[in-house]
Amino acid sequence: MIGIVGVNYNITERKRTEMELVSRNAELLELNARLSQAQAQLVQSEKLASIGQLAAGVAHEINNPIGFIFSNFTALDGYVEKLLAMLAAYKEAEHFIDSKATTDKLKVLSERVDLPFLKDDIPVLMAETKDGITRVRKIVQALTDFSRIGGKLEWQFADLHQGIDATLNIISSEIKYKADVIREYGQIPEVECLPSEINQVIMNLLVNAAHALGEERGRITIRTRAEHETVSIEISDTGCGIEKENLSRIFDPFYTTKPVGKGTGLGLSLSYGIVQKHDGTLEVESKVGKGTTFRLALPIKRRRLQLE
Repeated sequence: MIGIVGVNYNITERKRTEMELVSRNAELLELNARLSQAQAQLVQSEKLASIGQLAAGVAHEINNPIGFIFSNFTALDGYVEKLLAMLAAYKEAEHFIDSKATTDKLKVLSERVDLPFLKDDIPVLMAETKDGITRVRKIVQALTDFSRIGGKLEWQFADLHQGIDATLNIISSEIKYKADVIREYGQIPEVECLPSEINQVIMNLLVNAAHALGEERGRITIRTRAEHETVSIEISDTGCGIEKENLSRIFDPFYTTKPVGKGTGLGLSLSYGIVQKHDGTLEVESKVGKGTTFRLALPIKRRRLQLE
């Protein structure tokens, strides 16, 4: 009888030990996952900070030469306009020149330089050059707005519309061939936030929307509005949509439905973490074959002290 009790005790003790081992293994797996997530977020944050500093540096270095190029071009545009006016006046004065040799020389020179073509083409070239310089200035301004003081994590009140527009300029090559972007901006106040981080969230959502469109040209709609003490941004696409079983995992670290090499699975997870840091919410709705809507809501003012 004593032997049987001893065997039962050993079996019970072994089961208890096995259960504890399974529990400890589960805890270790969860801890390891959290550490991996934290490490990935730290690496990504450092990369974003470096990108922000690089963008600010590049913007600063480009902005100076672009400034005097634009200034010089404005003066040059005025000079050309005056020269063309003088040429027109000389053309009208040809009839009053008595010397045939002089008029023949002017005629030959005019034909050689193709004066009518120059008069038509110079304004076109000037307009195209001015447009190019203006576009470069807009890109530089977008880099400046996107990085917001070199990516420094400083809480400040920011114009979210300005951040959205800057982000759209930065990733225009990612979107312009895939989608028509519709802005439905409401009247919203400035929001107290970390601008460079919120811009990164907006970029992630816009890039995801562009990727969801696939090969067919679609539509991306951006809506903003103020409600009570919050400001919301909705980014909707007419893409492929997300399967219902995937929606609950969409913000999990390293989770992605994209092909290998097309995404790390960190973009939405990091975005979710940034929004939580701002005491905001990030929600998603999707229908397969219809499209997806991400809804970002941020408090207008910080609700509590943050760890910066």
